Amino acid sequence: MLIKFQPLLKQTIWGGDKIIPFKHLDSKLSQVGESWEVSGVKDNETIISDGEYAGTKLNDLVAKLKGKLVGEENYERFGDVFPLLIKFIDAKKQLSIQVHPNDETAHRLGYPMGKTEMWYIMPSDPDAKLRSGLKKKITPEQYKEMVENDTITDAIAEYPVKEGDCFFLPSGRIHSIGAGCFLAEIQQTSDVTFRIYDFKRKDKNGNYRQLHIKEAAESIDYTVKDDYRTHYEHKENEPMNLVQCKFFTTTLYDLTEPMTLDYSDLDSFVILIGVGGEGTVTDSEGNTTTLNAGETVLVPATETILNVKGTLKFLESYV
Repeated sequence: MLIKFQPLLKQTIWGGDKIIPFKHLDSKLSQVGESWEVSGVKDNETIISDGEYAGTKLNDLVAKLKGKLVGEENYERFGDVFPLLIKFIDAKKQLSIQVHPNDETAHRLGYPMGKTEMWYIMPSDPDAKLRSGLKKKITPEQYKEMVENDTITDAIAEYPVKEGDCFFLPSGRIHSIGAGCFLAEIQQTSDVTFRIYDFKRKDKNGNYRQLHIKEAAESIDYTVKDDYRTHYEHKENEPMNLVQCKFFTTTLYDLTEPMTLDYSDLDSFVILIGVGGEGTVTDSEGNTTTLNAGETVLVPATETILNVKGTLKFLESYV
């Protein structure tokens, strides 16, 4: 069984015009900043688009199939909530400076889960940049002062980006997606974001957006690193490991020839995210679906062998 979902399109004040054509959607929506591809977030669950379970919400399917869908250990760990959230993000304008709490801080502040995430950059504007991590040591007191006097961006590392770049963002890492970035985001199933600074931007009603300076101060990891970019060697027709953490493992594939993926030793669902080109995926029962750029496929934990064909770049992620 190979599962696809109806995307949840989110219009935002910073959204652009890349997602609709990338996904080949018949939609007149403008300023689409996000497409939630696979989501178990409460009140924002994706719905299965076709097949035996068409019309079913993702978490309802988890509750029905349990470990057969997500893996036995994952079901024990996460219950009826699907553990990953997959998005495409198109930032025509700069997003806010923000941070996400870890699970412990999230629980203490009344949220169900923290958020660790990663970004894989797709074809973006030539001058696209993003911010990730502190580039100099600051104290919590200096952080508050820099937010108040509009200099907090001076403390954050900034990177020009291009297709294929990757950034891992563990909870606590201050960050911001810059104007012109188009990316795939893989994260914990959590919608908790603490907005630190929003460039004095007003919403359509003329109001400043809410900031969460105090909550952010409790969530920031003040560690400074030399480099926040994820480095890997690009190889065709071989797995390229990008991120491995307790919340997800993500691998990039750039295929020019057919490949068999063997999950017989894996007790987890697998999500395949098309980020370039086009191809097909066939499971062990002969079910075939397209996996083109802009398409996302959920593979249940009971599937052990997949055959992928095409000229295709895709991300593979599981817990």
